[in-house]
Amino acid sequence: MTTTPDPSAPSGARDRRAPGPARLDNPDARMSLMEHIRELRNRLLKTLLGLALGMVLGWIFFKPAWTFIAEPFCRINIEGVVGCGKDEHPLIVTGVFDAFFVHLKIAFVVGLIVSSPVWLYQLWAFIAPGLYRREKRWTYAFVGTAVPLFALGGVFAYFALSHGLEFLLGLTPGGVKPLITIDTYLGYAMAMLLIFGLAFEVPLIMVILNMAGVLTHARMRKWRRVMIFAVFAFAAVATPSPDPFSMLLLAVPCVVLVELAEVFVWANDRRRARRPSIYAGLDDDQISPLDFDDSVSSGQR
Repeated sequence: MTTTPDPSAPSGARDRRAPGPARLDNPDARMSLMEHIRELRNRLLKTLLGLALGMVLGWIFFKPAWTFIAEPFCRINIEGVVGCGKDEHPLIVTGVFDAFFVHLKIAFVVGLIVSSPVWLYQLWAFIAPGLYRREKRWTYAFVGTAVPLFALGGVFAYFALSHGLEFLLGLTPGGVKPLITIDTYLGYAMAMLLIFGLAFEVPLIMVILNMAGVLTHARMRKWRRVMIFAVFAFAAVATPSPDPFSMLLLAVPCVVLVELAEVFVWANDRRRARRPSIYAGLDDDQISPLDFDDSVSSGQR
């Protein structure tokens, strides 16, 4: 049964997921719960298909991918650890299925990276119809900044791997030969990647908090020294190597990014200060005006 839309309802409050001709039969462009579930199912199936194709490529190109991942381990120079030559390798497997699972893990990581345009688009296509135009711009800016920042953290983590391994394996007692499994090394490499990648996202979180009105420049300026000290303390704990190179490799870029975030927060607060407040001139017990027309027009998709 077709219902007539309420003309008094704000147009910005309507859900406009149904595109194109569907709006002729459904003026409000609403979707039922089952339609949402079907759309989510279709998006997940397309995401899994893209991931599966990416894993096939990762399985085919396992050798160059594994050479790239194992390179930091091959660069270390520790007594008792053999080289990465043609007939010998310092990493070992201890189980019958270990080699298979190593291929599977490498294929999954490569597939996740290769298929990232597919699953990022499917995620965006699912949530975008429910966003206003301004929210879409924020989402574009967030994704367009978060992905490069995480990738930049991964690059720094790759260069810091060897220094951390040299320190950790250097603690091996004399006369003991370290036999490191591939699974252990992959776990260490993935942990370093996540630590560096997430650390590089902290300035973006500060910007988001400022955009939401939670964090101001005055508060950031008050706690600047504490934040810089916290960054260096976190870098000292997160990087296992005690040498200053590994710590600075994480701390210095994070401090630079935090300073850039502070510049953005300062500029955004100045822009807000020039905008007149709708609560100016109101008493504490006076009801603030609600202008639905302005709120709807500012939230047009």
